Amino acid sequence: MKKIQEANLENKRVLLRVDFNVAVENGRAKEKFKIEACKESLEYLLNKKCKVALMTYFGRPEGKVVSQMSLGLLKDDLERILSHKIVFIDDCKGEKVKDSLDKLKEDEILLLENVRFYPEEEVNDHEFSRQLSENVDVFINDAFSQSHRDQASITGITKFLPSYAGFQLQKEIENLDKIKNNPAHPAVAIIGGAKIETKLPLIEKFEEFYDYILVGGKIANEAVDQKLEFSKKVVMPLDFSGDRLDIGPETIAKFKEIISGAKTIVWNGPMGKFEEKPNDIGTKEVLDAVIKSGAFTLMGGGESVQILEENNALNKISFVSTGGGAMLEYLTGKFLPGIEVLKS
Repeated sequence: MKKIQEANLENKRVLLRVDFNVAVENGRAKEKFKIEACKESLEYLLNKKCKVALMTYFGRPEGKVVSQMSLGLLKDDLERILSHKIVFIDDCKGEKVKDSLDKLKEDEILLLENVRFYPEEEVNDHEFSRQLSENVDVFINDAFSQSHRDQASITGITKFLPSYAGFQLQKEIENLDKIKNNPAHPAVAIIGGAKIETKLPLIEKFEEFYDYILVGGKIANEAVDQKLEFSKKVVMPLDFSGDRLDIGPETIAKFKEIISGAKTIVWNGPMGKFEEKPNDIGTKEVLDAVIKSGAFTLMGGGESVQILEENNALNKISFVSTGGGAMLEYLTGKFLPGIEVLKS
């Protein structure tokens, strides 16, 4: 990939593609980690005296202006988390962007309105992509978690601007490649959460080159109900608790035994309905075992990050991916359009 550190950036106007599609509760952003992910690239650009505009989508407004999905709602949180003055404007293209960049002061960052307020974004409209690009000199993609989407602000814009991968995106690829292509053995995958149709390809992929695949969460229930059969590498729950809302004590003991000997661990999805006590026991016990294992550990997906944040464990995992769908697609060998367009 073409990388941010290879770009000529001094005094340039830069569009930094980020992922601020975060959950909001009581007017505050819940996922601080996802917002912080762009910090290294942002500071690098500011040190190069760049004028920076941040672009992302937020929610699913379906091509219409929806006040509850305006990025203006995140302004105060962004200032607190990124430690910079944020200037918000209610558009993402046109004269308003140009004028705001002209007036931007040193150490200020421009926050553009939700790009999904335009229906042209999701259909990757060529003219809309051009309009997004016309007020800046360089495009930096640091939104790995949205790079599985072939949309104007991810791929279309690269047709009009020199385009590079930000630091977070580079780290995502480097660490995902490590667990996909060259894991230390024994290698253990822990797959939980819901939507078995999205997790089955991941389980099947890990069966090829991992030693154990531990399955929990709602997908374990679905696999049992559908009488799905797997290889001996796949370890299904031996028991459940709480009306099958969590893995049971025998399963926890078996999973912890396998995890204790691991050299590589990748984890996506909780072991039960962890947001409701006592159905969080399986997830917490497995997390404790993962931390104590000493293995190279990678976790990703919205619920996985939430688990880490709630247990103050973000800094106890080797690498935490911002990607949910993007991470699953990359690990199963699918091409991510946002990554492909950055290859030189």
